[in-house]
Amino acid sequence: MTSPARFNRFNNSFGAMAALAFLSACTVGPDYQGPPPSPSQHYDRQAEQHLGGAGQQRIALGHTIKGDWWAAFQSPTLDRVVRRAIDGNLELVAADATLRQAASSVAAAQGALYPQVDLGAQAGRQRVHNAKEPSISNVYAIGPRVGFDLDVFAGNQRRVEQQQAFSDLHKHRYDAAYLALTGNVASQALLVASANAQMRAVHTLLANDMRNLELVRMAHANGSTTQIDVSLAETRLAQDRTLLPALAQQRDAARHALSILAGKGPGDWIAPDFDLDEFVLPASVPVSLPSEMAHDRPDVLQAEAQLHMASAAIGVATANLYPRVTLSASLAQAASGNGGAALWGFAAGLAGPLFDGGTLEAERQAAVDGYKAALAGYRQTVISSFGQVADTLQAINHDAEEYQAQEQALRAAQTSVQLNRQAYAQGETSILQVLEAERAYQQALLGQLRAKTAQYLDTVQLYVALGGNAVGASEQRLAAREHSGSFYQ
Repeated sequence: MTSPARFNRFNNSFGAMAALAFLSACTVGPDYQGPPPSPSQHYDRQAEQHLGGAGQQRIALGHTIKGDWWAAFQSPTLDRVVRRAIDGNLELVAADATLRQAASSVAAAQGALYPQVDLGAQAGRQRVHNAKEPSISNVYAIGPRVGFDLDVFAGNQRRVEQQQAFSDLHKHRYDAAYLALTGNVASQALLVASANAQMRAVHTLLANDMRNLELVRMAHANGSTTQIDVSLAETRLAQDRTLLPALAQQRDAARHALSILAGKGPGDWIAPDFDLDEFVLPASVPVSLPSEMAHDRPDVLQAEAQLHMASAAIGVATANLYPRVTLSASLAQAASGNGGAALWGFAAGLAGPLFDGGTLEAERQAAVDGYKAALAGYRQTVISSFGQVADTLQAINHDAEEYQAQEQALRAAQTSVQLNRQAYAQGETSILQVLEAERAYQQALLGQLRAKTAQYLDTVQLYVALGGNAVGASEQRLAAREHSGSFYQ
């Protein structure tokens, strides 16, 4: 039998040597430092100036988005559909599973930092020939084996760091998928609402066209107008009828998109109808400074995680250039024939590259070049994000100009309708002129609805371009899963 005191002495000696190895470890490779913030303080000075003062819509530069960004549109229906999509979207489910897979990879890499303990057993039967009397006996051995990589140059630690950065990458990919999902749901809901509003306007326009055509035909029958006027009225009616199919297709396609975003087929679940009047255009949109936006956009954080991975890869490749020191020990109870004994062993190993044809140095250089590429990619992502915000700010600025012009056209058309109705009541004009004025009003209304829709859609794009407060969505998903106690949620 093995003496407990002997086993404790062995265990203490091994632990002391492992601790000494930890203290003497030398970490090679660069210690990762995040890139400095951008010195930029503006996206587009002209757009910021126009949107910074009083107006229909303005921006609050230097402020950050708080809470659910889509709540700024004040639509309870939109909020319900967005939350249903977050719960059922299959891309989010896949991103969440991939995130958990990456977290498991971190745990697997961390295991290499600890001693590896195995239990070995061996049994057999042997015959001794060189004895005076040949004998046959049973042999067996059983006991633990311990192996430990001292990781003197911290190659394993760099691998753990690389895996942790890889896990961070998938966290930000989940956040990016969350941001894209919420932005798509809001955009498709607005397209449904816009199509419904425009279709109502077109139906009114067609009703006026048909009334106009009936009156022209009656006038032609009485000989007070020509066939040319009848043909013109018929052409207008036919042209205006072509507006409906495209709007119906826009509405139906947006509805189907909402079903898919919610993780359902269009035949299994249809999103509720949306009315453009239930949306409120945010009067002020918080816009973070360029120097701060790198912490708000998941795609920028993804690029930074890739940069961190590339930095850790340099440490791994550098550690491979140096020797590896390993410790191993075994303790076994062995027996042969009628005798038995406790056997223990301890060994230290040293292995290092002598000649590899330049492979390891080339791998390290490749890791350095990979870091440079990741750094350039990060900078490009930051610059592209600034450009996206600048484009959206200018779009909102021009949307406001277009909406004001359409509003003026709509007011002018409305005044024309009122004047023509008054003139008709006084016998100063014909009903045809009244109908033409009403037709012009409906066309102006369509233009105003399209301009209003553009304002809403570009505002959604601005929230998305600013990150939509999506950073941390993965942690919220994890907290909800832990609260429910479901591993497969």
